Amino acid sequence: MSGGIDSSVAAILLKEQGYELVGATYRTFDSISRECLAKEKGCCSVDSIMEARRMAQDMGFEHHIIDLRQTFRESVIADFIDEYLHGRTPNPCVVCNSEIKWGKLQEVADALGCDYIATGHYARISSDETGRFYLRKGVDAHKDQTYFLWRLTQENLSRTLFPLGAMTKAEVRTLAAAHGYVKLSQKSESQEICFIPDNDYRHFLAANVEGYAERYPCGVFVDTQGRVLGRHKGYPNYTIGQRKGLGIALGKPAYVVRIEPETNRVVLGEREDLLSRSCRIVRVNMMKLPDFIDGMEVMAKLRYKSRPGLATIWHDGDAVRIDFREPVESVTPGQSAVLYGGDDWQDVICAGVIC
Repeated sequence: MSGGIDSSVAAILLKEQGYELVGATYRTFDSISRECLAKEKGCCSVDSIMEARRMAQDMGFEHHIIDLRQTFRESVIADFIDEYLHGRTPNPCVVCNSEIKWGKLQEVADALGCDYIATGHYARISSDETGRFYLRKGVDAHKDQTYFLWRLTQENLSRTLFPLGAMTKAEVRTLAAAHGYVKLSQKSESQEICFIPDNDYRHFLAANVEGYAERYPCGVFVDTQGRVLGRHKGYPNYTIGQRKGLGIALGKPAYVVRIEPETNRVVLGEREDLLSRSCRIVRVNMMKLPDFIDGMEVMAKLRYKSRPGLATIWHDGDAVRIDFREPVESVTPGQSAVLYGGDDWQDVICAGVIC
């Protein structure tokens, strides 16, 4: 429970369905900005933790605040920093879901004698005749969160309930208001990383990496031919596809098309230089299928807000190669690629990290 509308409505629905509930809210980090508190951003603030507790009390079930600050630092934040320092763009929500929200929550559920874990995610779970579980997209296409959940294991899925998976966000707001939680039904949502409420990851790196400026100094921008164009402020400060905030004027739009940590060079090019016909993913989690046949057709989603594209997949050593039907833009190492199949492209076949 985050204190927000989704987890609260999930609790309302589960209680109405006859489940015995125990609420759990995490404390994951110490740094809380004034901006975060002012905007009442979900899990960012102590206020939100207290809102979750009040909701549980109002609905008549016990509530636990779990201190996971050390684990969060050692897993989610450490991975976030390490990825940027190696020239990749991380996806901390994917790591948090698997290692914190399920990794630790399952331990808490066992300790409390709970059979299931439930959250307010917009996703669905299904299973086949062999008993294999897999994710299906949430009914609300604009809110579907399967992209962030691809690392969940078969054990995780077998013990998980997603009460909001068959609902739209509008329906969730209406239900909250109908149960008397009018203020909650009108609460805005955060699109930011919870531990970076000002959305400035560069400032976060500078503040959390010892000797950051000395270890990751200024370097050169080069074009796709290797010609020097100017100076940059250290390669971790840039991401693939970035156009704004480069601090260089070339008389035409320029985009980050490659980051080279070993040489401290950032390669700039035109938009066409961002197009790719294929990519590879590692750390693959097979979900709907234990394996696939080479040439299988899927819909590949490379970023949460990007449109999925038709592709075929192939075994490639310990990786999976994705060949796109049409060129795709800004394939970004460190981001997740989630591959969907089924008659309606709703089922998560497998997923991994772009390398």
